[in-house]
Amino acid sequence: MKILAIESSCDETAAAVFEDEILLSNIIASQEVHIEYGGVVPELASRAHIAKISAIVGKALKSAHCTVEDIDAVAATYGPGLAGSLIVGVTFAKGLALAHNLPFLGINHIEGHIFSASIENSELRPPFLALVISGGHSLLVLVQGVGTYQILGTTIDDAAGEAYDKVAKIIGLPYPGGPNIDNLASQGDESFVKFPVARIKNQPYCFSFSGLKTAVLYKYRSLSEAEQNTHRADIAACFQKAVIDAICPKITAAMQEFNLEKMVMVGGVARNSALRATMKELSVKQRFQLFVPAGIFCTDNAAMIGKVAQLRFANGEKSELDLSVSPNLSID
Repeated sequence: MKILAIESSCDETAAAVFEDEILLSNIIASQEVHIEYGGVVPELASRAHIAKISAIVGKALKSAHCTVEDIDAVAATYGPGLAGSLIVGVTFAKGLALAHNLPFLGINHIEGHIFSASIENSELRPPFLALVISGGHSLLVLVQGVGTYQILGTTIDDAAGEAYDKVAKIIGLPYPGGPNIDNLASQGDESFVKFPVARIKNQPYCFSFSGLKTAVLYKYRSLSEAEQNTHRADIAACFQKAVIDAICPKITAAMQEFNLEKMVMVGGVARNSALRATMKELSVKQRFQLFVPAGIFCTDNAAMIGKVAQLRFANGEKSELDLSVSPNLSID
């Protein structure tokens, strides 16, 4: 059973081919046009998807050594994400499905991230805790089965990855901010200043990063230009420590409350080296199994969409061709 999957929820145009549990190809085209704007411009993103999607799907099929005639089903992300970007991927997938009389599956982008950890770890099975942490999402999810999810907590303001991008801009680092802060923080002193870690009353598993971002802004502006140059790495390290300190206690509490033995950390921010190292230490200390995808499966990709499609199609599921995109789609 071969599934062609398409991902176009934001600024990556991606396609992948799965055969049963084997990933045959995974092609990703990032959009560098957004760098000069310091963030994703929706209209430019959708235009870039239109320009690239046919070639990217063709490369995915060629890399998998097959043609569309060999495909058994077509899947695409239908939400959440940017409406214009989602429409491009879903419309292209529907067109292929209709033209070749194939089943179509609309896949939740967050669900794709959750199961991205199982692309390389086929033994991973629910129940487990999922930390979905990216530019657009900061979620703590109890995963009881495919399609059975309980959101324990989410962000009440900025997502973690969004905070990374904004803080990077504050201290003069280019977009995307996450990788640049990660690199710079490794050279800094995380004891230089103590930034606040938000605690949300009566919402123990929710996140808030807006206050942290503002604290960084005020601290950085309080420094002279010479001090800013001297302590830029220290500010990055202290910011990153505050993000990690906001996450780890929630993981410990959730693993204990729900008596879980497995956890996955997924999404673009899961590539962060300090977060990965700290979470690995926590898993050893708290004695739970930690699954973190390879970097290429943390950022937006079609392999994760194909993985969920494979699981759902095996259960006999498919979507109607009149399925609309859902930019604000939830996981529960």
